[in-house]
Amino acid sequence: MNLQAPFQSPARAADPREARRQIREGLHTGHTAGLAPGYLQGNLVILPAEHALDFFRFCQRNPKPCPLVGVSDTGNPDLFTLGTDVDIRTDVPSYNIFRDGVLTESVPDIKALWGEDSVAFVIGCSFTFEQALVTDGIRLRHWDDDTTVSMYRTSIQTTPAGPFRGEMVVSMRPMTMANAIKAAAITARFPHAHGAPVHIGDPAQIGIADIAKPDFGDPTPIEDGEVPVFWACGVTPQRTVLEAKLPLVITHTPGHMLVTDIPGYEAGGG
Repeated sequence: MNLQAPFQSPARAADPREARRQIREGLHTGHTAGLAPGYLQGNLVILPAEHALDFFRFCQRNPKPCPLVGVSDTGNPDLFTLGTDVDIRTDVPSYNIFRDGVLTESVPDIKALWGEDSVAFVIGCSFTFEQALVTDGIRLRHWDDDTTVSMYRTSIQTTPAGPFRGEMVVSMRPMTMANAIKAAAITARFPHAHGAPVHIGDPAQIGIADIAKPDFGDPTPIEDGEVPVFWACGVTPQRTVLEAKLPLVITHTPGHMLVTDIPGYEAGGG
């Protein structure tokens, strides 16, 4: 199943409101890594209200892959807790539409699909802590190459809630062991952006058969002297919701996040 939108180079606006304006007007349709650095970005899951409480419980029970940072009121697309004029129907570069667990299309906005019983969940994203890593001198190759971070399904199981259950998805960034240790300390300060890594080293230990073939995103070569470092990923709740095979689920396309007005240091706890 291809969950990804065609790649287009980002405009890399520094201000989150300007980033959302560009996205809303169709001027930016690519991934959001490096966009509005220093501000919290979020994964998106939109469900019918009848399933919202179970999904809320799932996020609460699985805080590493599902750090919940915002929930809309039922039927209200304005996520006022995450910024000024945040319209969840238009402010994500690409949305994936799933019907009965099957991807049917990817669209640039969901104005025609948002309903009176829709509830939007925004889940913290590792893009938020990447600026802190770069500022501390840790190279991120998908930033250098302007690609989408590599993501993999694993054998790590989540704690179920209602119809929601399944394996954890992780994102991977290769780095030296010294930088991996430093990155673990830095990202631990960002619990609302997945926090510290869940695994460092041998991918087979978490059920990844071929590190060169990510399930989502672009391949990221691992150079001599580097190890793969894995963080819990917000694609996890997407996969979990799809396995529940609900009649209609809307998510962001992997790598294409909601940019909020919340400074990254708040996501990191100070």
